[in-house]
Amino acid sequence: MADLLTKRGLFQPSIWDPFKEIEEMRRKMASLFERPLELLSSEEIEPFELSEWRPYTDITEDDKEFLVKMDLPGVKKEEVKVSIQNNILTVSGERKIEREEKDKKKRYIRVERAYGAFSRSFELPEGVEEDKISAEFKDGVLYLHMPKGEKAQPKTVEVKVS
Repeated sequence: MADLLTKRGLFQPSIWDPFKEIEEMRRKMASLFERPLELLSSEEIEPFELSEWRPYTDITEDDKEFLVKMDLPGVKKEEVKVSIQNNILTVSGERKIEREEKDKKKRYIRVERAYGAFSRSFELPEGVEEDKISAEFKDGVLYLHMPKGEKAQPKTVEVKVS
């Protein structure tokens, strides 16, 4: 029967691909975690609400310092606080929503950018000179320079081969 349906073009045999199904399931699961639970309702209108966010951060190291780069687009430098307590570096602040009250006819259709307060904490690496940490804010990126002390500096020892 399947042969007859195949010849007439009514049946397209397919080979089961478990990797294709796994990829499909991964995409569905990823989309669940990317959206707030409120958006999973059957309603077509998405609610307007603020969501929590965590600024993306890179930490690099070279011979002289550790460098923290934190993306803070739309945050004013006055809204950012950097503190150190008990060997923990904390960066906190707030990105405020842009609300224009002038134009009452304007309404948001979609809001995907996150707003609100944030806080990120990191344990300071051993050997950082806390009193020499400096910060600069440029083009929406916070740069924290954490110089290494003498103990943390790499040392070269010459080994003599006999």
